[in-house]
Amino acid sequence: MHAEVDAVVIGAGIVGAAAALALTRAGSRVAVLDRTTPNTAGSGTTAGNLHIQTIHARRPGQGVAVDVERLLPLQKATSGLWDVLADSVPDLGLTRCGGFMVAETEEQVLRLRAKYEWERAAGIPTEVLTGDEARRALPLLGPTIEGATWCAWDGFAEPAAAAPAVLRRAVAEGAALHSNTPVTALRRADEKWEVVTPAGRWHTPAVIDAAGPWMADIAALAGVRLDLTPMSLQMHSLAAAPRTLDVLVQHVGEGMSIKQDHRDRLVLGGGWPAGPFHPSGSAPILADSTTGNLAQVARLLPPLSGGRLLETWTGPVVTTPDEMPVIGELDRAPGLFVAGGTYSFTFAPLWAELLTALVLGKATGLDVSAFSPSRLVRLPTQ
Repeated sequence: MHAEVDAVVIGAGIVGAAAALALTRAGSRVAVLDRTTPNTAGSGTTAGNLHIQTIHARRPGQGVAVDVERLLPLQKATSGLWDVLADSVPDLGLTRCGGFMVAETEEQVLRLRAKYEWERAAGIPTEVLTGDEARRALPLLGPTIEGATWCAWDGFAEPAAAAPAVLRRAVAEGAALHSNTPVTALRRADEKWEVVTPAGRWHTPAVIDAAGPWMADIAALAGVRLDLTPMSLQMHSLAAAPRTLDVLVQHVGEGMSIKQDHRDRLVLGGGWPAGPFHPSGSAPILADSTTGNLAQVARLLPPLSGGRLLETWTGPVVTTPDEMPVIGELDRAPGLFVAGGTYSFTFAPLWAELLTALVLGKATGLDVSAFSPSRLVRLPTQ
């Protein structure tokens, strides 16, 4: 098979699916290639949270803190785009339930107040509550809570539903999906890329590397070494009665998130580590992460701690040395664009909009130069 297209998207998770839909709607002929079955790795195994208020700066075991203030303009921009996406893709499983970010110490309360000021400056509406005010609003909260912020824009999308729904819409509108089609080579000639797979070859002026944990592998095919590290996170779910928890709860100082999904499970996330990442995308489950995550539930939301542990699973992600997102064109490989890193699920519709503008040579309307992949390029050793 040989085909000429306007763009090839590598990776059919939420970022790749959203980019394919946006490019198709902009009039581009798009081919989407996925190494296995779409949505069986990062996007389908994440907790699926939409982090609109400031996130916690460190997941458990994370060395470098996220520069959370710098992400707020992106969080505001992506919030509205999720609503726009849901208007045309109603089976996303999107829930804008609102969320509490809780604090247990005086120092953490000060961080809540600082982040409230950042959010107000960025145009994200949040409210600061005392511990007692937070417990009146959400009686499930435990006595250790000293303060909280509330953001009505927080929420989640169902990981099993979101990317497949967007991908179905992209295909319905003209994109071509090729599952179980790993990319084995990228060759540049005459201002076009030849994308080589066992199933055929595509020629295109634009390639989007949205391969998540395998982003660096794809870039390496084009001769660019990116300082990206795949790792695996661990999630858990607990049994609960319907409508037990109708908001998202996170912790300002710890890796913690919990909400009740459309299957009535309490889904626990927050970035707890799994065992070492395997190139297949799998990873061992760590007992310490399960124990630590469940202990947080018992402390922060005591009435929920008796729920039976239903499932424990792992999901791969890709990290940068500065723990920040990456988006943009590779200077050393013109026409090759990358998007991923921190909170890619939250940023997916924004990355799609920005990638479409970059591919078409249009203004992005949002300065993302600080997140350029140029900062991650490893120069050849002499």
